[in-house]
Amino acid sequence: MQWIIFMLLLFISSVEMLTQNRWKKQASASLLENCTGCVLCSEDNGCITCHHRLFLLIWRDGIRQYGMCVHTCPPGYFGVRGLEVNRCTKCRSPSCESCFSRDFCMKCKDKFYLYKGQCFRQCPPGTAAQPGTRECQETCEPGPWSEWSACTHESRTCGCKWGVETRVREVPEAAREERTACPAVLETRRCRMKKHCPGEKTEPKNKGKKRQKKPKTERHTGT
Repeated sequence: MQWIIFMLLLFISSVEMLTQNRWKKQASASLLENCTGCVLCSEDNGCITCHHRLFLLIWRDGIRQYGMCVHTCPPGYFGVRGLEVNRCTKCRSPSCESCFSRDFCMKCKDKFYLYKGQCFRQCPPGTAAQPGTRECQETCEPGPWSEWSACTHESRTCGCKWGVETRVREVPEAAREERTACPAVLETRRCRMKKHCPGEKTEPKNKGKKRQKKPKTERHTGT
């Protein structure tokens, strides 16, 4: 009876060893596939160093980390070239899809908008969301209107019946630098001018009219 139990335990142990060896071979084959482009590769951690044109991408699975050599860094990472190794560094913001540096985003993930290198779910005050580019564009809020200018016509302030007067409002300096589209900053309207300029001689109302002649009375003498 003991001999049977011993043989049974030996058989189970052999099966477990075969299963472990098979899993190790599969894992080694998988890691070797990830070692493409590697200069130095580990069975447990994948690539350690890469060829000088490639980037080393490291990701974690629990307490273990794995390395892979890639031509371009995946979304959420940016490439940093170094003297010894080029690395894919993760963007700090989880809502960033592509970044120029760790803290400066260039493109945000869906449902987020980009503004000055940061990703926002809602655009900050003073900006408006642009769905096409998924960016926040600064809105232009001009200052108050000025007083209406003098009523003029061809640079003259008198001597005509009608002229035009204008008023303007200032555009913020930030909007000028960003070349932001602004609402109207100039308005004009029709105005009545002084028909006669000061010091100008006025013509009499009846000037130019022909003086009516009194009909001549013809006198006839009797014969």
